Amino acid sequence: MKTAAMVKAGRELAGWSQAELATRSGLSLPTIQRMENPQFGPLRSSGANLEKLRQAFASGGVSFVSADGKDCVCLEQRT
Repeated sequence: MKTAAMVKAGRELAGWSQAELATRSGLSLPTIQRMENPQFGPLRSSGANLEKLRQAFASGGVSFVSADGKDCVCLEQRT
């Protein structure tokens, strides 16, 4: 997750509100709001907070892929 837009896109793909992402990740709502703010973004957060966010997204089937200079937010198809 390199940008604030990727955090927001991941949350929206999962169908979660900011508050739900905060609960699922164990982070505070203001932390999630800062991560989604382009002025701050996720890379200004600690590694521990980024890992909590990654784990929350993974549990919801959301992954982030970077390849060939492109970033993608993906949602796993669940059957």
